[in-house]
Amino acid sequence: MTEKHLKEGYYFWSGDVAAAEGAIAAGCRFYAGYPITPSSEIAEQMALRLPQVGGRFIEMEDEIGSIAAIIGASWTGERAMTATAGPGISLMNENIGLAVMTEVPIVVVNAMRGAPSTGLPTLIGQGDLMQARYGSHGSYEIISLYPNSIQETFDLMFDAFNLAEKYRVPVIYLLDGLLAHMYERVYVPPREEWEKRIVRRKRARKGQLPYEPDEDLVPPMPLIGEGFRIHATGLTHDERGYPNLTPQAQEKLIRRLNEKILRHEREIWKVEEFMTEDADVIVVSFGGESRAVKAAVKKARKEGIKAGMLRLITIWPFPWEYIRKYSADFIVAELNYGQIYHKVREYAETKVHKLNKMGGEIHTPDEVLKRIREVSGK
Repeated sequence: MTEKHLKEGYYFWSGDVAAAEGAIAAGCRFYAGYPITPSSEIAEQMALRLPQVGGRFIEMEDEIGSIAAIIGASWTGERAMTATAGPGISLMNENIGLAVMTEVPIVVVNAMRGAPSTGLPTLIGQGDLMQARYGSHGSYEIISLYPNSIQETFDLMFDAFNLAEKYRVPVIYLLDGLLAHMYERVYVPPREEWEKRIVRRKRARKGQLPYEPDEDLVPPMPLIGEGFRIHATGLTHDERGYPNLTPQAQEKLIRRLNEKILRHEREIWKVEEFMTEDADVIVVSFGGESRAVKAAVKKARKEGIKAGMLRLITIWPFPWEYIRKYSADFIVAELNYGQIYHKVREYAETKVHKLNKMGGEIHTPDEVLKRIREVSGK
């Protein structure tokens, strides 16, 4: 069968379709998943498209099986992905920890909805931000990205897979119910431009131990089926991958798993700074919510209020230097009871204010503007 890749041009896609097509363009050739709103259309698109480009799609019996399958696929060298929503992420978190411990590059999409529990299955939420960082047990660092448009949903998939491969770590790709089901025009560049953007994982050299790190603290990865002796365990292990249940081995391994991300956090960070240079009030936002925030900032400027927006594209590792650099007061606009608010307050040297909704809908620009006026005193 001749492979059917996307042609250069403009498409009219939902966020779910853009996430699926972005993953395929970024080299994803294996998807295992289980349907759940509002991410189900990602699985539907992958089921249609992966066979057309030489990939494999498997509908699993549940979310636990889904993430186990993509971990296994990644060990064979495939760029692998699954997608779910809050309840599914809760089920996946044990194996996300396994992927951290065994240093397996995977991408997990979480299309957030109103929560907790079943919550609002078809409506927007931003309640899984801390779960993306701390959902599994133990001390670890992870990478999480969050776009705010359908074009960026497609484009940012390259970063998600490249970062997973470069640092041998799971990447949590956050969407929300608004982005997942909203339609916008997307430009797809020529295929040769995609391929230039793709970063492949480092491959283990002959005789190298499976967990023997390079200077960047990331071990080149051996692949199953290429003659390497691979022992992958969730237990604390040595550089051979064999269990070593001593405090000394735990100290060495866990410090490296954290430091391989933290040493490179400035290379990972992505933010959008909008009218922040002279701002007296900066609204921190992300995802679908940031679209209303930008409109509110423009309105505030017309009223003579020096407002700006700091949009977090990288959520984890948290881009704290962008908080420290400003002397403005902050407003954190988010669709939960207050999560990123606490991280901003940790690093800000000025006042930090909340602007919360519990989910279901984003703030209107006028609601954001009202809060900007209150904080600015105008």
